[in-house]
Amino acid sequence: MRAYIIRRLLQSLIVFSAILVIVFSMLQITGNPAAILMPLESTEEEVAAFAKEMGFDQPLYVQFSKFILGTDMVDSILGTKQKIEKSGTTDVDSAESVKTMGVIRGDFGFSYRHEIPAMGLVLEHFPNTVLLAFTAVIIAIVISIPAGVLSATFRNSWIDHASSVGSMFGQSMPNFWLGLMLIMFFAVYLRWLPTSGFEAWYYIILPAVTAGLYATARITRLVRSQMLEVLEMDYVRTARSKGVVEWLVIVRHALKNASIPVVTLVGLELGILLGGTVVTEAVFAWPGVGFLVVDAISNQDYPIVQAAVALLAFVFVGVNLIVDILYAWLDPRISYS
Repeated sequence: MRAYIIRRLLQSLIVFSAILVIVFSMLQITGNPAAILMPLESTEEEVAAFAKEMGFDQPLYVQFSKFILGTDMVDSILGTKQKIEKSGTTDVDSAESVKTMGVIRGDFGFSYRHEIPAMGLVLEHFPNTVLLAFTAVIIAIVISIPAGVLSATFRNSWIDHASSVGSMFGQSMPNFWLGLMLIMFFAVYLRWLPTSGFEAWYYIILPAVTAGLYATARITRLVRSQMLEVLEMDYVRTARSKGVVEWLVIVRHALKNASIPVVTLVGLELGILLGGTVVTEAVFAWPGVGFLVVDAISNQDYPIVQAAVALLAFVFVGVNLIVDILYAWLDPRISYS
């Protein structure tokens, strides 16, 4: 078990390192970063001065090292100290951001628009994303497990057919379309719920239902398939032959043993929701990380985008790691070799 955990930790570290390379490349693949970040009316001399100020004129390996470790640490290692002077070509104190920036410190620089640390702004919005993701998962669990159990118990009945059709629609409908339909019906037509924002607890209902419906469909299908498999096992027949009440056979014997793959899928869905509620947050103007990223992209505020992508990726990798370890702990039949 210990060797398995260590191996998964190393794999997660490799994955996160690759993510940091991708995050660093976000500016590089768009062309000249200085030209993108500077106003359109800037002259070539101003762009060149800004590129030198930000270090974009240096080799990529030096830029990446400073992105990870920080400018001052890299300069100390290389035995050089670059004096950064403010050129006045930008209205943000970007030079100070470059001096202290370093992913290893959790510092992704300053937001170009808000002029505050990018990671601090992302962390400020992150609790709202966590709240939305956990609420969506809870809704998915509350609906999908009973639906999957009933569908398997009453196989080929109208309950089974209704559950299958509902799961098919749940996996087929895009989030943005579902969100707009829910807004139109419950907010515009019935006027029961608000359309956007977050001012009271009921503001989360529509976004959470929108975000959780796809997970509900997937979990329902998995619960059904696992229950159908487990209900054919010998120990279930034995329990029934001993006269155990049917609902106890289903809950205590069948559902308990069918829940191990479900735990894995629920954990994966939570990770996906933590890192992938951008569309839902944009539709409902939910003040989470996804909505912040959409706003940052439209304003070319790349430090915010880099910090958000890194944080969400770290959370997703971490949740997957926890799920794998929990799965191995729940099922002793798993081999760790």
